[in-house]
Order: sequence, then C-alpha cells, then structure tokens
Amino acid sequence: MINILIVDDQKHIRDGLQAMLRQFPLQLDNIYCAVNGIEALEILRQHVIQLVITDIRMPDMDGLTLMAQTKEEHIEVDYLIISGYSDFAYAQRAIGLGAKGYLLKPVKREDLQTAVEHVEQEIRTRQALSRNMEHISRRAQETDRKELSMYMQGAVSDEAWVLQTQGQNPELWQNYRLCLLREELWINQPGADSSHSIESIAYRVYGREGCVCLQHRPYLILAVDAAVDPGVFPAALKAEQKDAITAMTGPQQGLKELPNSYTQALELYHHSYLFPDRNCILPAHIERLEQQWELPYEELYALFQLIGTKNSGTITQGISKVFHKDTLQRYHIRYTQQLSRAIVQMLEEYVRVIRPYMGEETLDIECLRNLFDYPGIRDYIQAMQQQLLRLNQFYYEYKCSYRNTQDLNEAIRFIHESYHKPLDLAMVSNHVSLNYAYFSNLFKKNIGKGFAEYLRDVRLDKARRLLAETDHKIVEIATMVGYESYKSFTRAFREVMDMQPTEYRQLMRRKYDSEGEYQDTAL
Repeated sequence: MINILIVDDQKHIRDGLQAMLRQFPLQLDNIYCAVNGIEALEILRQHVIQLVITDIRMPDMDGLTLMAQTKEEHIEVDYLIISGYSDFAYAQRAIGLGAKGYLLKPVKREDLQTAVEHVEQEIRTRQALSRNMEHISRRAQETDRKELSMYMQGAVSDEAWVLQTQGQNPELWQNYRLCLLREELWINQPGADSSHSIESIAYRVYGREGCVCLQHRPYLILAVDAAVDPGVFPAALKAEQKDAITAMTGPQQGLKELPNSYTQALELYHHSYLFPDRNCILPAHIERLEQQWELPYEELYALFQLIGTKNSGTITQGISKVFHKDTLQRYHIRYTQQLSRAIVQMLEEYVRVIRPYMGEETLDIECLRNLFDYPGIRDYIQAMQQQLLRLNQFYYEYKCSYRNTQDLNEAIRFIHESYHKPLDLAMVSNHVSLNYAYFSNLFKKNIGKGFAEYLRDVRLDKARRLLAETDHKIVEIATMVGYESYKSFTRAFREVMDMQPTEYRQLMRRKYDSEGEYQDTAL
C-alpha cells in the first residue's frame, strides 16, 4: 500500500486525477490533495507519502521549489511532474531534481496509469530491498551483541577484536556505565517480558549512540553513557510505570573493563535484596557495608529448639528476627547468604533424623539454597518460614507418635549414645528391660527398619561426617563408629554408598573446594 499526494492549484484537475487513480488496479492507501507547494510541504511533514503528483507552475510555491525543499529536509518521496508544452524546460529541471517522469496536460488516463505503475514498482522494489537490508543489519547487530555478551561474561577474546569492537562506538566505550535491570512482575501481570520496552526507554534517554544492549535474559544488561546523570534513567522508568530494579555501576573506561563491570553489576544487583525499597542501586549504597561478622548461632539454636512444639508463631517471628532488615543492611550480602546456608544445614540435620518417619511427605529444602531465585528478600523469608513450619509439624507429629513409647525412645537414645561400642539387639533390649523378640518387632514396626540396619545407618552417618570434616585415618574412623575391623567397615560403607570411604572423602573434599571457589568468585 502506498500514499499519494496530488498538488495542483486547479480543483477540477485535482478531482480528475484523484478519480482516475481510484479506478486503477493499484494497491493505494490514502490520496491527499494540496493547492500549492506550501500546503503540500506541511502534508509531507505530517504523513508518510511515497509519491507526489504535482503541477510545475503554482502560486506561492511551485513544483520545483517543493521538490528542492523536500530534498533539503531529507523527506524521501518520488515525484511525477505535470506540465504543459511551454513548461518543458521546467520539466527538464524537475527531472534533474529526481522526478520519475512528467505528464503533459491534459493528462491522459493511460499515461497516468503507466507512469504511476512504473513508480509504484520502483517503490516496492526499494521497500523489499530495504527490508532485506534491515534484516541483514539486525542479524549482524544480534551477532555483535552475542559476542559482546560472551566477552562480558568472561569469554576470552583477542586484542584485535576488542579494539575493532571498541572502534565501532568509541565515544560510548570511552566512558560508560553498566546497567543490570530486572522488572518486578506480579502474578497474572500482562506483558510478563517487557525487557524490549525498557530498552526502548533507555534509547530515548541515552540516544542510539549512547546505549548498547548486551543481554536480554535473565536480566536486561545495557552499557550506557556515563556522562548522563545516573538518576535520569530510573526516573524515566518510573514515569513509564516500570517497576524495575536497576543496578548501575560507576563510570568505566574502555571495553577491556567490561568483564569487571559485569561482576560489579551482579554484586550491586545482589545487594538490591538488602534494600527492597530502593529501585536503583549504585556503588555508593554498598561501599560502607561491613565486611566482617559473626553469625547468630545461639539465636538459631534457640529457634530450632522450638521445632516439634506448638510454638509456630514464635518460629515465624524468630525467622523474621534473624532476617531483620536493620541487621542485614549492616553487612555485605555475603552475610545474608551465609545465614541462609546455616539455616538450610540445620534443616537438613532435623530432616535426616525424621526422614524414616515422613513416608512420602518431604520438605523442599532445595528451594532455599539460592535466595536470588526469588523476586526479593521478603519472598525468600516467607519460603523459609513455610519450610520451617512444615518441619515443625512433621517433627511434632513424630514426637507425638512416640510419646507413649518411652522404652523405644530410650532404646534409640542408647543406640546414638553407644553406637561406637560393641552393640547388638540383645544388649539394647536388656537396657530397656524388654523381651528380645518383642523389642525386635516393636523396633521394626515403629522405626521402619530392623535394628541391625538402623545401627548400621547411624554408624555410617557418623562415619560420613568424620570422613568429610576430619583428617582421621579411615581405620581410626572405623573404630570410632563401632566397627571391629577395617574390612567390615569398608564392606558396609560400600554396600550403602556404592563407593569406598576413600572415594567418598575425595568427593566431599572436591565439593568443598568447588564451593569455596564459587564463594570467592561471587565476592
């Protein structure tokens, strides 16, 4: 579809041309009319016109002046000229200005149709070529963006590539900030992925030369002109009602600093969890956070002492207290991460005890391992409270189910206290003064496994901790957990773990080493 503008000072000519155009088998959109060049110029400024059919001689502004003015204003439009025999010299000048042809008055229907169809075909050819070029350009830009994104995240690139890429936008890379943004989306909110709309706002603020998109997912990451005040972009997002968390680094110089800038942007974003009411995090907001601390283990132990009671409200309040914002906002985000890991480890200890009695029920501890999986710290605390309350309910039911079985509880206590000594079913049944056969059936019915299997699991659980957390020799550990010989210990360990004790120790050491390296990298 194309738009056509007819310019002539005589109404009957305008009406006649318009009527003929409507009858042609052309894919026309709109036909506009103007009485002179001045009126035509205003229409051209306000609308996208592909073809102008204009008389040469008109009052106020003639056709030649109109052509010259649109060329000066870089208005892209094609012209067909209408002239009389006496105006042939003007028509030649019009051709020199780029007119696609001229028509003699009176305009014949066949001549007009042929000329317009010829110009329409040229227009469509140019439009198709332009679309192809835009497609090629977009693909090239996407390739450049992916290369920049990989380099930003640590991929090695040679010096020549860095210099070439920096040369494509030298003014930006000479002085830029890295912005990491994630929009705060709510359940059932339409347009769940609006990173492109946020990107368009950034281009309005910084201009095309002052903004480069490096990544869309999982966060929108932009390199922006550092000369622009850092508060302008967040203000523009707020004006457009975009509730986005923005982490913005300090000014950076040179493309070589991009990987370090990315690390800084991630750290700033992670600290946004400490300041949920702040929509823009800058380096100045975290530079005074304390880097040394002691975790509140006494409070955590006291909190977990409530597990298995009717004090669910106190448990919820306890979590809120240890995650109080005044405390979290004193320290680097690593404090919050370490606090979370400590609670997860305690949860695992309790679950390990009652797992045999939970049946198909379970806790979703995995969901608590990474607080950055949540939209904000409040959501993470709620998830932590939910899992603790579930554990409390499980543990309470576990305790109630055995409250009237004191003999069995005493037997279990005795096993955990004496697992490192020679121990068998007869010794435990004698300890609680129960018949051997009766105790054996009672134990298996309530515990879900036989005495020998339970004792083995207790001993191997202690052995795994010693293997992972101490440097004791394996033969020493075997004795420490109640095995009479190294051979019987390794055989039992292999049957349960499907690996040798030495292999388990090596596995755990590698795991701790990798976790340590990850924590160092995250810092």
